[in-house]
Amino acid sequence: MTNSTSDLWDKIRKQFDSAPYPNHPLDKSPQDDVNALYIHNITTSYYLRNQKVIDSKDKVILDAGCGTGYKSLILAEANPGAKIVGIDISEESIKFARQRLEYNGFDNAEFHVLSIYDLQQLNYQFDYINCDEVLYLFPDIVVALKTMKSVLKPEGIIRANLHSSLQRFSHFRAQKLFSLMGLMDDNPEELELEMVVDTMRALKDNVNLKSETWNSNYEGENGKEDILMNFLFQGDKGYTIPDMFSALRSADLEFIKMKNWRQWDLMNLFKEPDNLPVFLGMSLLEASIEDQLQLFELLHPVYRLLDFWCGHPQAAHPFVPISEWSDYEWENATVHLHPQFKNPNFKTNVTACVSEGKIFSVSQDLALTKEFVYVDSSMALCLLPLFDQSLSMMSLVEHWQKFRPFNPLTGEPIEKIQVFHLLQKLLLVLKDFDFIIIETQS
Repeated sequence: MTNSTSDLWDKIRKQFDSAPYPNHPLDKSPQDDVNALYIHNITTSYYLRNQKVIDSKDKVILDAGCGTGYKSLILAEANPGAKIVGIDISEESIKFARQRLEYNGFDNAEFHVLSIYDLQQLNYQFDYINCDEVLYLFPDIVVALKTMKSVLKPEGIIRANLHSSLQRFSHFRAQKLFSLMGLMDDNPEELELEMVVDTMRALKDNVNLKSETWNSNYEGENGKEDILMNFLFQGDKGYTIPDMFSALRSADLEFIKMKNWRQWDLMNLFKEPDNLPVFLGMSLLEASIEDQLQLFELLHPVYRLLDFWCGHPQAAHPFVPISEWSDYEWENATVHLHPQFKNPNFKTNVTACVSEGKIFSVSQDLALTKEFVYVDSSMALCLLPLFDQSLSMMSLVEHWQKFRPFNPLTGEPIEKIQVFHLLQKLLLVLKDFDFIIIETQS
């Protein structure tokens, strides 16, 4: 490690020792944050890569750069039976992380004051590595990715993210300004925070930097953390989609998916995706995943993080997309409710939908899209038995026939083949909105 790198890490460590992040109270629980639990449940990323379900019991999960342990707590909540290992260079943050997991009743967790550079010292191989809001601080992100890869099991998955240089451009300008003012020469404290507030207050509201980055919430006591993490953030840097893919290639890691993959759908940016200009339609058909993501960000750079999953190259299991399954593959399929939907609130809604004929809508923040899905009694009838256990496709067909034996239009007994094809359509809708996951044995 060079002297300049050592100096940078010392600044970063001091910043987080004096202001451990995130500053959540110990009793703040993620139990009702279904979206966060969905993302941090290893079932989600493993299924995206292999179209197979994985059990979290006895898996070993690393929270690399765990800070005060709130994401470690989410990982523990989302993955029952898994061992959580957290590391961070801030000793004060690690103290909070230990207290947080103990306070919330998780004893299968351990925390170490350790740099990602020194991961080999742990003598663990991990099934999943969460490196959230950390990678962009490294002078060389390839070195960090290679180090994490060296302790990743052959079929393991890494979740990491980088700040977008396009979306976060104005904040980097602000950091440059306050660096020139000398506010980042050492660890920013109360005086530096006050100077940021005074500077931004002094500017006219229509000055671009202020209008792009500032709001009055930063001026109170609760705004200090946001100022530190945006305007005085030591080591903060931005990257582009090509930078991200270049780093993955250099580290010999394979891209799996963006964490919020639905929101990165390039075709959703167009008024009429099926009626594009010929030259545009042809070029998009031939575009690689990397090219599509780059085009999206050039057109619509609204996401602060380039947040992605990756893993060892060629670790994915080949599979036929569900949209291309034959009837034989459907007959041999097993249907699971996504673990994060096995909660009392959702079950209550599904039960009421079946018993009282109520339709309810679910915000698709969970499914990482801004759309809504409306669950009616037909969909609810598919979901209800899955709260107790996963079922084969044919068992679900029998369940449907038992509770809905007649065609509601004709009054005639409904045939098994009709139910089979009806369930195919309903399950595809439910899968598209992440309620269920389906795997086949073929």
